Amino acid sequence: MDRAAFLAALGSAALAPGAMAASSARGWSRGSLEIHHISTGRGNATLCVFPDGTTLLIDAGAVRGDPALLAPLRPDGSRRPGEWIARYVQRRLAETGTHALDVALLTHFHPDHMGDVATDSPASRSGPYRLSGITDVAEVVPLRRIIDRGYPRYDYPAERHDGTLDNYRAFIASAKIRGTRPERFAVGSARQLRLEHAATAKFPSFSVRNIAANGEVWTGRGEGATAYFPQLQMLPAEDLPDENACSCALKLAYGRFAYFAGGDLTFTTADGNLPWRDVETPAARAAGPVDAAAVDHHGYYDAGGAGFVRALRSRVYVLQAWHATHPALSTLDRIYSTRLYSGPRDVFATAIHPASAAVNERLIGRLRATAGHIVIRVAPGGSTYTVDVVEDRDESDRVLSTFGPYDSTANKSAG
Repeated sequence: MDRAAFLAALGSAALAPGAMAASSARGWSRGSLEIHHISTGRGNATLCVFPDGTTLLIDAGAVRGDPALLAPLRPDGSRRPGEWIARYVQRRLAETGTHALDVALLTHFHPDHMGDVATDSPASRSGPYRLSGITDVAEVVPLRRIIDRGYPRYDYPAERHDGTLDNYRAFIASAKIRGTRPERFAVGSARQLRLEHAATAKFPSFSVRNIAANGEVWTGRGEGATAYFPQLQMLPAEDLPDENACSCALKLAYGRFAYFAGGDLTFTTADGNLPWRDVETPAARAAGPVDAAAVDHHGYYDAGGAGFVRALRSRVYVLQAWHATHPALSTLDRIYSTRLYSGPRDVFATAIHPASAAVNERLIGRLRATAGHIVIRVAPGGSTYTVDVVEDRDESDRVLSTFGPYDSTANKSAG
């Protein structure tokens, strides 16, 4: 396919090589693990449905910006991104027979992960805050717990006040009164994110390990953590860790299957002057090999580093892209590099902007998907999994193509 034809086909339902055609929607069934990377064109949102029906929403982004640089709104512009996320979540909750999200996790406090609040954002009916992203979701979907990297102080690495974070503070205070339990992400824990609707003995091979947050990384033993950031009082203000470097990261495991998500962790170190800023590499090493991974920071130039790729050795990568700069050609090159590890790998993107396709022409044609919800479905017991590319231009949940089944290999000892 020449470049003009490829750019014209972006967002279409054309089958990628190796895909199986499919047309009907699929639903969760008990014993299965599902990981839904929800495509809105405005940020990250990932819904996990655990084998017992426990639900975990990782982020609910709704960023604003120059429309010329952003991917198309999905399904369309008639609702806010957070509203579309909420409706997608409600459809998955119906499959589990529940109406509330068990846990919402914000990896960090950026608008493309939590919602961009402005003076024209609508007011909530539930409290003194405005609606965007996670607050839009909570307006219609009850939240049992919400976990973030900062609760209860929100002053690390420095005190911060802006419209979006102050709005979130007001939301947390109001949600707590209504019965939602806020918590701080506990690095190293394998108990904070757990099965809520069945005893662990029902699915003994399922676990979620909290890998990293706020510059701390799980040691790989027990629930211990190592601090990678230096003492903050030793740093000038301009060298304080940024929001991305503070992102929460976690690893899901089910039988032989494993999955990594690290928010917007990055590996860049100011050309070696601030080596401690590379939290992505130690986080990936702590997680170890996985079968599938969300590429950190949308595949931007400062993420998906060699250490990330070499440590995770993933068979499947998901790019949660929404901007003309997602992904970077250098990041794609590392993901596909067989010098970092041998073997095939399939890369799926929720959205590719035409400008990104043009700049990344050398490798973009290798992507298995350039638009759609990307849904990983893990079979009961975790021995195999498939990847569905799901229609994002309407709410039909129609499967456009299916890849796999892949054999799970990350946790070979669990087989």
